[in-house]
Amino acid sequence: MTPRVVATDLDGTIVRSDGTISARTREALAAVEQAGGMVVIVTGRPVRWLDGIADETGHRGLAICANGAVVWDLHEERVVASYPMQAEVAAHIAEQLRREIPELGFAVETVGQGFGHEPGYLPRLATSDQTVVAELEALLSAPVSKLLARHEGMSADELLARARRVIGEEVATLTHSSRDGLLEISAAGITKATTLTRVCTEHGYAAADVVAFGDMPNDLPMLAWAGHSVAVANAHPEVLGAVDEVTSSNDDDGVAQVLSRWF
Repeated sequence: MTPRVVATDLDGTIVRSDGTISARTREALAAVEQAGGMVVIVTGRPVRWLDGIADETGHRGLAICANGAVVWDLHEERVVASYPMQAEVAAHIAEQLRREIPELGFAVETVGQGFGHEPGYLPRLATSDQTVVAELEALLSAPVSKLLARHEGMSADELLARARRVIGEEVATLTHSSRDGLLEISAAGITKATTLTRVCTEHGYAAADVVAFGDMPNDLPMLAWAGHSVAVANAHPEVLGAVDEVTSSNDDDGVAQVLSRWF
């Protein structure tokens, strides 16, 4: 059956190693909408990192950002829903994690486009002039869409495993989407899957209508929920073992190759 909804991650999935989305992939996503289907971008990126993606995809449809914490209308460029973590919860989590792993540095993403980090947290990508550098207590003056914890000497898999021994699922959702030691923390029960479920339900779609594409552990809940799940060849080993199908890599237009079967 032809899927009615295409839900796709960005980085490592449709975004190539050079940071672009190929013409072939853009055309494949456009073909979905031309056939009456819905395309939903489902990413760990915050809203502030979507400007170029919106341009490349024609400002169409919705983007689920920050691992499910924010729904962004790409056409009107506005937040249509948010599911943040309360500041006091984030502070408690940071305290518990730092007690277990003292070398951690923390950063926060706000529901809008703001980013702030502790002096000891070293961002991997360039930050804007609006970036706030302060102690965590000052950064947690309002709810956050995502709390980030970085360890310079651990892999992301190791950091996630250690953090999960300290923080239970009833407190927060812990995941990662990178190879280095970066942990991504959302409000309890908030994942790419939960927010995608809400979006699909609002538009009259069920899981059986959805084909989902991803590459990293933060995609696993979405891939498990979708009627058909696809990993790109460059995906994390845990993802490769959890999907219905493996396609070519992000650099070889793997998502477009699958979509061409239907659209």
